[in-house]
Amino acid sequence: MNHLAAIFGCAGPRLSAQEKAFFREVKPWGFILFARNIQTADQTRALIDDLRAAAGDDNALVFVDQEGGRVQRLKPPLARLRRPAQMFGALYARDPQGAVEAVTLNHQLIAHELRALGFDADCAPCVDLRLPETHAVIGDRAFGHDPSEISALGRAAMDGLLAGGVAPVIKHIPGHGRAMADSHMELPVVETPLGVLEATDFQPFKGLADAPMAMTAHVVFTAVDPDACVTLSHRAIETVVRGFIGFDGLLMSDDLSMHALGGSFEERTRLSIGAGCDVVLHCNGEPGEMHAIAKAAPRLHGRAAERAADARAVARREQSFDPQAAEARLAALGLDGREAA
Repeated sequence: MNHLAAIFGCAGPRLSAQEKAFFREVKPWGFILFARNIQTADQTRALIDDLRAAAGDDNALVFVDQEGGRVQRLKPPLARLRRPAQMFGALYARDPQGAVEAVTLNHQLIAHELRALGFDADCAPCVDLRLPETHAVIGDRAFGHDPSEISALGRAAMDGLLAGGVAPVIKHIPGHGRAMADSHMELPVVETPLGVLEATDFQPFKGLADAPMAMTAHVVFTAVDPDACVTLSHRAIETVVRGFIGFDGLLMSDDLSMHALGGSFEERTRLSIGAGCDVVLHCNGEPGEMHAIAKAAPRLHGRAAERAADARAVARREQSFDPQAAEARLAALGLDGREAA
C-alpha cells in the first residue's frame, strides 16, 4: 500500500463520517491518540480498529505518548500511573544494575498495557539531558544529566517496550535538554558550541542509533544551522542525525501544529520532508490542518518506505511475560506503578 508520509490524530473518542472519509482517501502511515480520544477499554479498542479500517490497513501503527510521570495519556483504570524517568535516574546513582532492571520491567509493563488496548507504538523514551537550564517541559521526563547513564537507561526502556511488542520512538533527536523554551509555545534557540553538543546532548542518541524510530526536536542549534530548527534543517538532519549520531531508522517530525514552527501547514510539511524527515506528525485532529498536510506530504517511497517497513516489523512481537511478578519486583525497588494519583 502506498501510504501518505504522515501520522495523524483525530478529534474525539469516535471517528466522524468526515474523518473516516478523509483517512480512507489519504491512507496515512499511522495514527496517534491522546487523552481526549480515550474513555474506556472497549471504546479505545473500537477506535483503533476504526482508524485502521478507515486507512484500509490492519497493520497501521497506532502511537501514544506513554512515558510515565507527567506524560501519560492512559491513566487508571486503563493503565497504572508510572514513575517519571528522573526517579529511575536517581536509582541508577545508587544501583546501576537495579535501575536498568527497573526501567526494562517498567517499560515492558507499559507495553503490556498498551498492547491490551491495541496500541503498537510508543513515543518513548525521552533521552534528552536534564541540565540546570533545562525547561520544565522536559524536567523530570529526563533520566538525568550524564550521557552514558541516559544511554543505558534509554536502552533498557527500548528493550522493555520491544519485549512487550511495542515499537519505541526515541526523542527529541538530537536533544532538547538545553532548550530554555517550550517548543509547544515558541522556538527554542541553543547557542552551545558544537563540540560540547557532540560530547553531551548528542551522545545518548548516538548510543541508541539502532532505534527503529526517532522524533525530531523543534530546536535551533546555532552551531549546526542558525537559520532553521532541526525538524526543518537539511543540514542538521544530514550532518548530525544521520551523520554524527548515525541514526538510520524512521525519522518523524515532532508535532507540526506546535508554535515553534511558522508558516502554513503546507510549508511546514514540505520543509520537514525536504529536510529529511521520513514522515510528519500532526496531533490535534484539526481537519483543515490535516487536509493541508495531506496536500503537501508525499507518498512513502524509496529509503523512507524501507525504514517505515522496518519500524513496523519490530511491533507486535511480545515475549512471554508475568506482569504480576514484574510489578512485585518494581515494588521491591520502590518504583512500582500506582492505581491512582
